[in-house]
Amino acid sequence: MSFIRSHILVCTGTGCSSSNSVKIIEEFEKQLVAQGMDKEAKVVRTGCFGLCALGPIVTIYPEGACYTHVTVEDVEEIVSEHIVKGRIVKRLLNKAVGEEGPVTSLTETRFYKHQQRIALRNCGVINPESIDEYIAVDGYAALGRILSEQIPPQQVIDTIKASGLRGRGGAGFSTGLKWQFTHDAVSPDGVKFVCCNADEGDPGAFMDRSVLEGDPHTIIEAMTIAGYAVGAHQGYIYVRAEYPIAVKRLETAIGQAKEYGLLGKNIFESGFDFDLELRLGAGAFVCGEETALMRSIEGHRGEPKTRPPFPAVKGLFDRPTLLNNVETYANITWILNHGAEAFAAIGTEKSKGTKVFALGGKITNTGLVEVPMGTTLRTVVEDIGGGVPGGKKFKAAQTGGPSGGCIPASLIDTPIDYESLASIGSMMGSGGLIVMDEDNCMVDIAKFYLEFIVDESCGKCAPCRIGTKRLLGLLTKITEGNGEPEDLDTIEELCNHIKQSALCGLGQTAPNPVLSTLKHFREEYEAHIYEKRCPAGVCKALIQYVVDPTKCKGCTRCAQGCPTGAISGAVRAPHIINQSKCIKCGACMDHCRFDAISKQ
Repeated sequence: MSFIRSHILVCTGTGCSSSNSVKIIEEFEKQLVAQGMDKEAKVVRTGCFGLCALGPIVTIYPEGACYTHVTVEDVEEIVSEHIVKGRIVKRLLNKAVGEEGPVTSLTETRFYKHQQRIALRNCGVINPESIDEYIAVDGYAALGRILSEQIPPQQVIDTIKASGLRGRGGAGFSTGLKWQFTHDAVSPDGVKFVCCNADEGDPGAFMDRSVLEGDPHTIIEAMTIAGYAVGAHQGYIYVRAEYPIAVKRLETAIGQAKEYGLLGKNIFESGFDFDLELRLGAGAFVCGEETALMRSIEGHRGEPKTRPPFPAVKGLFDRPTLLNNVETYANITWILNHGAEAFAAIGTEKSKGTKVFALGGKITNTGLVEVPMGTTLRTVVEDIGGGVPGGKKFKAAQTGGPSGGCIPASLIDTPIDYESLASIGSMMGSGGLIVMDEDNCMVDIAKFYLEFIVDESCGKCAPCRIGTKRLLGLLTKITEGNGEPEDLDTIEELCNHIKQSALCGLGQTAPNPVLSTLKHFREEYEAHIYEKRCPAGVCKALIQYVVDPTKCKGCTRCAQGCPTGAISGAVRAPHIINQSKCIKCGACMDHCRFDAISKQ
């Protein structure tokens, strides 16, 4: 058998796949054959490396050289220089912001130095469609040990409790306690279920998708262990149909696990049976709520149910049901393999372990980030994220998606953990982290999230169905320049009513973006109301494009580019903008060569 000298790892996550990584792989395989290296080098399809801003990413081992923004045209040079001659192609090396010159390895970058990868430990490292590669990195070792040694279910649950792992889906409830409640619950016919919430609906969030695309077997193994611990023999993974790569890899992984006897009957000849099925969601945000998710699996409309009883007592098909999200399950086997103490040693006193974030918005290094709990927002934004591009100032960060709140620049040193975020009016949420700069209007941001909530509300309860729509109407009124001082009091009153009376967690947290922006950026609301001015220049009804006559050369480019004929003036004479005709499109600013037009 020939010896494989080089492994060429190519990201095939959604981001890189959309940037032609599949064609890059095909070209690598073609060039390896053409240059006689197909017996000495192997192309490995992996999940997301994390640094999505620099994709497509190709990493070659054993050197660990990381090439970024790779194109199909670059492949021939990489093979001929690196694979054949052993010379690293320096022009393609990772050029991450904040580094002094090209960096050979991803692990040497500032992006990775502050990270600790547990949930993402195998993403970008193994082929997610190969069960053998998963087994090679201790995959199914925890399950095998538990079943082969007949470790009591209660001992497994006690280990999860001792680790301090809390649910990564948003609420942060103790994972061990949830397992305990399901274990202790009595089913009328002995049937219990285990579910995985992979219905990731927050705008800008792609943490769960990347885990499923890069390491699907870790979820299968963790759910099987959970089934053993709570006494369930059937599991369901509820995943968004909009995640075709994740769905395909889950189907492949489930098939492989069954073929290897790691799912199904008599696993590890222990007498324990467990099986898994996929259920595809149709994109309803409310189905991320646990009871609505279970209703959807049952074939009903996805609407939340009143609690108690909680799902651990009466959940799917009215049987005791354990539900955790993808990231929560992704921590389970690491804890069981390394020990509860090792996990509990990471993070803070009350928030143990690490947290995965999808870093997006006005940030240089967009991508997936996993940091120990307690890491400050500044570290994530400035060191890992590379700061705000274009010389703009950091203004705020939104954590927790539509259910979270905005953290202002003055609180950038806030530690990222459950308690610290809650104390400033935000929340951990599932892990979306959207960065905003000085060009963002915080009133408009609150309106954006309310539009999403109103559109996604299931409508079952009046506080969410009517209250959020009323809130949106008030925010729209303010952004259109018709706001009145008493609107702010009405908004606060409405928000508090919705929080206290909405049926489910999604409705109860819907006012968070409004309340947090009102708390930290009240002056922007007041500017919209009292001065009829949008400080960020975003709300069209409150801005004007004005020509500075001292700078205008009368070149007429702005008039030629105006779609409504709102600009007039003689050649080589200052022009003026007719505000009654101006539609605030900004085309005049784009056409002006002399910086003579400003937005006020």
